[in-house]
Amino acid sequence: MFLEILKAILMGIVEGITEWLPISSTGHMILVEQVVKFNASEEFMSMFRVVIQLGAILAVVVLFWNKLWPFGLRHGRVCSKPAVWQLWFKVVAATIPVLIISPLDDWFEARFYNYITVAAMLILYGVLFILVENRRTAPHVTRLEQITYREAFIIGVWQMLAIIPGTSRSGATIVGGLLLGLSRACVAEFTFFLAIPVMAGASLLKVVKFVLSGAAMTGTEIAVLVVGCVVAFVVSLAAIRFLMDYVKRHNFKFFGLYRIVLGLIVLAVAAITAIV
Repeated sequence: MFLEILKAILMGIVEGITEWLPISSTGHMILVEQVVKFNASEEFMSMFRVVIQLGAILAVVVLFWNKLWPFGLRHGRVCSKPAVWQLWFKVVAATIPVLIISPLDDWFEARFYNYITVAAMLILYGVLFILVENRRTAPHVTRLEQITYREAFIIGVWQMLAIIPGTSRSGATIVGGLLLGLSRACVAEFTFFLAIPVMAGASLLKVVKFVLSGAAMTGTEIAVLVVGCVVAFVVSLAAIRFLMDYVKRHNFKFFGLYRIVLGLIVLAVAAITAIV
């Protein structure tokens, strides 16, 4: 059990870092799983890969609570915050495309959940980041309240592309937001908020499917899931703070280069392995 807990800690660290940086959490977890094998059923692992994201979501809620909670106090009375309600309505608008494509999630997982797909998407979106940053003009949207419903929906369409492993949900939405003229800080923050309904819904769906399949978790698997979520939460706190500070002074080219280099390394290792 001790070894499995260590693996869960590693996966929590990977999830906490890569969920918010535009480098693909799913892609990195697939790569890590090529080396780190859990002593668990495939049904549990399919659920674990998604539910571990709940820890990461909680980090967003904790860090941005004042911007997310639509109620406040004024003169001792509870009052509503119209700007926060507007933000949530835009998040809902951006979530609609994901709801449309979500029934295909299992189909994509069965066919594209492999390191070759991950490598290809890492490289493709790495190139996109560099191209987008090279043509970057002064942003016309610098605050969340300036995002229109049309822009929110289009960002949601980009988010749909994250159904392909290696794409990165945050990577796709950031690219889409940059193309629409959002500032780096603004699109990064909006991406964090979009994750709440999407990842919470995906986690709930995976748990329901796991239960309906008749599978049951062992004591070790429960411990692995809890530890993974807790570690993902703690690491996400640091990762989110890092990204918000980073984008105030830098562009996303570094992440694009990182994706390209990692994708090429994965393809090279795959080629060498095939030859050997």
